[in-house]
Amino acid sequence: MCYVSASYLLSIFSIIPFITSTTIPLSHCHTNLSPSPSPFSYTYQNLINLVSSSLSRAHHLKNSKSRTTTTTETQLFSHSYGGYSIFLSFGTPPQTLPFIMDTGSDLVWFPCTHRYLCKNCSSSTSSSTPSFIPKQSSSSKILGCLNPKCSWIHHQNPQCRDCVDPNSRNCTQICPPYLILYGSGTTGGIALTETMDLPNRIIPNFLVGCSVFSSHQPSGIAGLGRGPASLPTQLGLDKFSYCLLSHKFDDTSRSSSLMLHSHLDSGHKTTGVSYTPFIKNPTVPSKEAFSVYYYVSLREISVGGRRLHIPYRFLKPQSDGDGGTIIDSGTTFTFMAHQVFESLATEFETQVDKYHKRAHDVELLTGLRPCFNVSGAKTFLFPEIRLHFKGGAELALPVENYLAVVDDGGGVCMTVVTDGAAGTEVAAAGPGIILGNFQMQNFYVEYDLRNERFGFRQQLCQ
Repeated sequence: MCYVSASYLLSIFSIIPFITSTTIPLSHCHTNLSPSPSPFSYTYQNLINLVSSSLSRAHHLKNSKSRTTTTTETQLFSHSYGGYSIFLSFGTPPQTLPFIMDTGSDLVWFPCTHRYLCKNCSSSTSSSTPSFIPKQSSSSKILGCLNPKCSWIHHQNPQCRDCVDPNSRNCTQICPPYLILYGSGTTGGIALTETMDLPNRIIPNFLVGCSVFSSHQPSGIAGLGRGPASLPTQLGLDKFSYCLLSHKFDDTSRSSSLMLHSHLDSGHKTTGVSYTPFIKNPTVPSKEAFSVYYYVSLREISVGGRRLHIPYRFLKPQSDGDGGTIIDSGTTFTFMAHQVFESLATEFETQVDKYHKRAHDVELLTGLRPCFNVSGAKTFLFPEIRLHFKGGAELALPVENYLAVVDDGGGVCMTVVTDGAAGTEVAAAGPGIILGNFQMQNFYVEYDLRNERFGFRQQLCQ
């Protein structure tokens, strides 16, 4: 059990051709780190928005029909809509734009042209979001239909109907326009090959989406998933890693870093990091979209030292492609299939109920549960939530990573969502558990692609 006082509760890029790492500042859209991060206060509307966006994101991810050492470092920023963003540069001369960091998708795209249209976006947001202007870049090229990279976007051989002879070099048909569905919105446009400009490295012919319209999606997205069009795949990364600032620093200028590593020693392990292997989802043609996700081998979940009974089909992907646990930087609050969530919530409530009573009114307003009334309490007692992975790695969540305080200070809620919360039904298909970024605040997280493993360690991200 964790004892918490009431007051506690209440770019540098360095790329070298042979041994390379790139560090990119990462921000979550709020920032100001204290030596001991604590749960911070949310308005009811904040929580409602984050619950809704987390469930919408889960619905998208679970719906397969939707869609020496070189290190490069770039800033990573945190945002109040629940995501994290980076800045990347494309074009000749380079144009620098913000991108949402997303490990649950694979295409990199930006708002494109002077006529970029974003429907259902606030006028202030859409007008302030910069667009890429292809006419201002001498290296912009529209992707041809016969270019092999066209299939990276459409995940199959596109129908190049205007090219009678597929071996002809005279075919001028462009790669068909794309339409991508995200939990938070949609985007559509045409594919370009463009020069990506990192400070000490130039990547020509990088496949990027030129979106001319979007809905609820004003900013571009940097897909860091497993697909061929993703940033890690196109850069040939051995590993990428980041450290997520606390969400209490949303929408500030404070940032942490996204680091992109190439040409690493195969036996390299980062000091203090616990590892668990990635696992592959069985290839099911109708659920090909799931192959983009990073599945991890979660074995058990415990609350206050008590292991939950969770059917194995929710922890590991089954032969039909459903089930399993994924890591997704684009999800805010962790999603759990209904049966898993009920086991967690029931045990959590059982252990807390003797100290604090349920706040059903707060639950109805926020869509989160269980919530507890802590008004007037001087100290609070909450059980530890711990995730147990294959290989012995264990992720013990700090209290601020699984509880949110409602703005009046009278209630606290567990920040995990499930089917049916806030009136949103999430299909039973797809991943059984989606580990979101709220639970990974102030953790160093590592995607070791060369050795097929996921690593983490708790640290103050700054």
